[in-house]
Amino acid sequence: MKYTSPVGFSFLLISLLTSCGETKKEPIESLEDKAKRIHEKVITIDTHNDINVKNFTDSVNYTQNLDTQVNLPKMETGGLDVSWLIVYTGQDTLSSEGYDKGAANAMAKFNAIHKLCTEIAPDQIELALTSEEVRNIAKKGKKVAMIGVENAYPIGDDLSNFEKYHAMGARYISLSHNGHSQFCDSNTGEKDSVWLHNGLSDLGKKAVSEMNRLGIMIDVSHPSKESMKQMIALSKAPIIASHSSARALCDHSRNLDDEQLLLMKENGGVIQTVAFSSYLNTKKHEARAAYMKEIYEQVADSLDIEWHERSQFNTLTDAQKEAFIGNIPRVMAIGKEIVATKEDVPPAVNVADFVDHIDYMVEQIGIDHVGISSDFDGGGGIEGWSDASETFNVTLELVKRGYSEDDIEKLWGANLLRVLDEVQAISASLSKE
Repeated sequence: MKYTSPVGFSFLLISLLTSCGETKKEPIESLEDKAKRIHEKVITIDTHNDINVKNFTDSVNYTQNLDTQVNLPKMETGGLDVSWLIVYTGQDTLSSEGYDKGAANAMAKFNAIHKLCTEIAPDQIELALTSEEVRNIAKKGKKVAMIGVENAYPIGDDLSNFEKYHAMGARYISLSHNGHSQFCDSNTGEKDSVWLHNGLSDLGKKAVSEMNRLGIMIDVSHPSKESMKQMIALSKAPIIASHSSARALCDHSRNLDDEQLLLMKENGGVIQTVAFSSYLNTKKHEARAAYMKEIYEQVADSLDIEWHERSQFNTLTDAQKEAFIGNIPRVMAIGKEIVATKEDVPPAVNVADFVDHIDYMVEQIGIDHVGISSDFDGGGGIEGWSDASETFNVTLELVKRGYSEDDIEKLWGANLLRVLDEVQAISASLSKE
């Protein structure tokens, strides 16, 4: 038998006790794992996704992984919880004929969204009208649809249509788009300094009051700067910019300059940073766009289809517009495959460029006034967030930049829902007056 000295025995006992008392160190969470945990936990809201009513039929719809940038399979893959589906109407003549045509277009899109939620896929997606409904639907594991109206043009000159749109589910409305409307001037007036109202028209001023009364958020992404300033001065409720970025980083009239950002903060509103290439980095966008223009034209030619520049869109017939919009996803997908094999391709505007705008605006006006949007299926999409299936990449970049879970929750939708709550609370108080 081997002899163990008292000293040796004591040392052995201490060693055993020490080893038993040690706690295992938890593995350090990687940035990607942290981002995945946060992304799964927070409610992710994209405030601007355009639609085509042809994708809301019994045979072709969002339950399928269509060529669209947004649909239910892509939302599921990317962990996008809430999509604001947009009732967009292009600018036409300021006439009863134009308004009637626009009204029919708008109603078709309202009906398409309702059909998705009540007939096509009620087990997968529901329409929400309040922040509480957003959270309750998300808890059930379903996707959430909300409705925004891009351009109040189809409302015509009948203010009662605001109430009609509200009843159909509209929770934000922009008073103009690419062209001066009957309500206000558009940002596009900067091009030639020709203005119709020098801000809001008398009808537009009444529209601001009506939206306050109804609890509809006022969207200033397309109206002119003067229109936006007048809306803030008149509105009793905070406003939003549903899809705009920082003009200091990219000098485009669709972006908000520092003065506008500060007005947004003072108003208590929120600006939803948009993943639209030409609104994020002009130099990179133009170099890439010039290169891709030739690629897309070659693809379109090989497919024997018409191809147009976005600047030509308003000159096209309705049939040409419809065909062009339908062909965009196909042509771009093939073009993307082609450039993946080339080495001379200029770098694309990417998620890092997008988050640069978030960083800037957070620094300027604070984390409580900044949010996220894509403008998918309306021209948006960047490298790394080219469709809803890549939504996680935005969260990952935010984590890499040092944003906390609380920060990311605010950016991904809590700020927007807070504004919606305040707008609806002010509406309730106005109804008691």
